[in-house]
Amino acid sequence: MIAVTSAHIAVWLIAAAATAAVIVRPFRWPEAVWAVGGAAVLVAATLLPVSAAWTAVGKGLDVYLFLTGMMLLSEIAREEGLFDRVAAMAVNRARGSPQRLFTLVYAVGVMVTAFLSNDATAVVLTPAVYAAARHARVKPLPYLFVCAFIANAASFVLPISNPANIVLYGGRTPPLAPWLAAFALPSLAAIVTTYVALRWTQRPALEAECARDVALPPMPTGAWAALAGIIVTGLVLLIVSALDIPLGLPTCIMGVLTAAVVWIRRRSGLLRTLKGVSWQVLPLVGGLFVLVEALDRTGVVAALGANLRGGAGQAAAWVAGGAIALASNLMNNLPAGLIASSAVAQAHPPQKVVDALLIGVDLGPNLSVSGSLATILWLTAIRREGEHVGFRRFLKVGAVVAPPALALALAARLLLPS
Repeated sequence: MIAVTSAHIAVWLIAAAATAAVIVRPFRWPEAVWAVGGAAVLVAATLLPVSAAWTAVGKGLDVYLFLTGMMLLSEIAREEGLFDRVAAMAVNRARGSPQRLFTLVYAVGVMVTAFLSNDATAVVLTPAVYAAARHARVKPLPYLFVCAFIANAASFVLPISNPANIVLYGGRTPPLAPWLAAFALPSLAAIVTTYVALRWTQRPALEAECARDVALPPMPTGAWAALAGIIVTGLVLLIVSALDIPLGLPTCIMGVLTAAVVWIRRRSGLLRTLKGVSWQVLPLVGGLFVLVEALDRTGVVAALGANLRGGAGQAAAWVAGGAIALASNLMNNLPAGLIASSAVAQAHPPQKVVDALLIGVDLGPNLSVSGSLATILWLTAIRREGEHVGFRRFLKVGAVVAPPALALALAARLLLPS
């Protein structure tokens, strides 16, 4: 039982207000402004010591490094024309069928998410899909929605498919074989259900024919270097994950090396590339870590841990998965996952409860546009292309797609042996 004080209430109100502002984006200011602003208010009001705030920021180091590497890879690939080339190939393979193009984009999204992470799908795949829609002369939004939804739906195929997986398990994810035994069937259920529901919501936009036989843009040396960097990064992530090594530094190194090769080859472009990266994502993540630290100090995590400790069986797992899915949409799945990870470390609940929490953290955010970091990265990517999706528009699609996928994925996991 938490002994509620006025300081606790103040922390909860500030954290809630900052989270709401991240979702709504008043004055269309970037999400990072509100997350960092909330963190600054907590420190300025002496509700959180400066030392604790800096410690909380430091906890996100692996995430910052991971995002930096992915964003550099994406920007280099975009500048060198790799996305335009891939897009033209996809349009030609679709042979004038928007339905086939939709399915092709979805299949590629599954592969990118599984082997590079959901953040990579948001950062790397989204520009390529926009380019494909432009080449096909179709409305881009139905295909861009694929990037947003599959980034979460396929994010527990492998431990590396979502940084939140590593966060939830406290940096110690299960080995690959037990992971696949637990999550192969739930992942399949999530991927298939999301595809069916998402395609149903987008069916009116998939009626008209799209372009075919478009000319393939040239593939310069820099584009080949970017493609090689992305492929090698995927292989590196698989290896370091199997060795139980944090993903951030290897990803950052690969991003910097790939960018350096391209910069050296063309002898220019360093400042242009750095300017094109969406650096505001990093302070957004840092601000969220500080908000979670403040909530932790109010006893919220301890109370959640006590509830998890007292729960067992199928019912507890269902409640845990559903509750964390809802919380992820209310506060974003990164802070929700951090809170859940701390609660799990304190409570040591049954494995099925932990697995249900992971499915809720990964898949639940498909309900709202602010549910996951990947979706916020996706928003940033589509804004660069002139597309805008608000909270209500995303929720209209998410309300159809997310609930059945979450229910079937949880059912698939909870029906399996422990």
